[in-house]
Amino acid sequence: MNDNQNISFIMPAYNCADTIVESVESIFKDNFEQGDELIIIDDASTDKTLETIKSLQKKYPEIKTVSHNINKGSAAAGRNTGIDFSKNELIFCLDADNILAPNSIYPLKSHMLKNKAEVGAFGELRYFKKDKKEINHKWIFKKNQVELQDALTGYYWPGPSGNYLFTKKSWKISGRYEETLGGAYDSWAFGIKQLGAGFKIIILEDSFYYHRYGYDSTFIREENKVKASLVGLSVLIKFLPQINDSDIEYIMSSKHRYSWFENLEKKPIRLKNNKIGINGTLINYQAKKDTKDIIEPKYKKYLKSLKNFFK
Repeated sequence: MNDNQNISFIMPAYNCADTIVESVESIFKDNFEQGDELIIIDDASTDKTLETIKSLQKKYPEIKTVSHNINKGSAAAGRNTGIDFSKNELIFCLDADNILAPNSIYPLKSHMLKNKAEVGAFGELRYFKKDKKEINHKWIFKKNQVELQDALTGYYWPGPSGNYLFTKKSWKISGRYEETLGGAYDSWAFGIKQLGAGFKIIILEDSFYYHRYGYDSTFIREENKVKASLVGLSVLIKFLPQINDSDIEYIMSSKHRYSWFENLEKKPIRLKNNKIGINGTLINYQAKKDTKDIIEPKYKKYLKSLKNFFK
């Protein structure tokens, strides 16, 4: 791995003036180190997003901005643009409506580097609408690490969220983000490409970030604009030599070609070794108050030493 252990935070932004301040603050308040950078890519917003970004730059001069002249219509395009302009080897893509938990990045980076991994993700996503204290549901991921067979058993793995830590090396080797898929599918596809290229996703247990959902969330807004199974097939076709022959026939058949993706939990896709992976878990709440807005206690004692180590 490259000796550069600083992080380039990448934040695609489109018409997010109402949410971007909280997202940016969650980086700089407790998760930013000297040598890190935040690159915000404005995708030709039509609201006050660009004005808000300029205001944030006055407070945080470390922010760099890149603007698309035309709207490219996907977070993937912004992520690729941001990574192209980045100076650091470690990349964390944070959507402009999502929020990091305080003091959460240092333990994640340490865990990933300690395990000599190329990809590291928090152990869970906490979904909210307006107030991050009001958790609607959680995705809790498989412990330790996620591999390709795990991502082909369902949807509860870090890939679809798109908000995790990885090396620029893994981005290049995996072939960058697909910019034509839209919504959650470009993130899902990139995660599959990383796993298919042989990179495992190391999971940091008892850690999380806040993921906004609802009508204004990119994750939801684009969700139904493409045929999921066809998109999935267009990505998996590159990795067919790794997939079980009978499962290839299943997803290619006229009967299941348009439905295999939505039925992953009932009919997981197996690799050549016939091994079925492990899906994560969905936990629903009734607007439960979640006051644990800090890193888990067992990591607190490491924060000071970690910060000194990474200076």
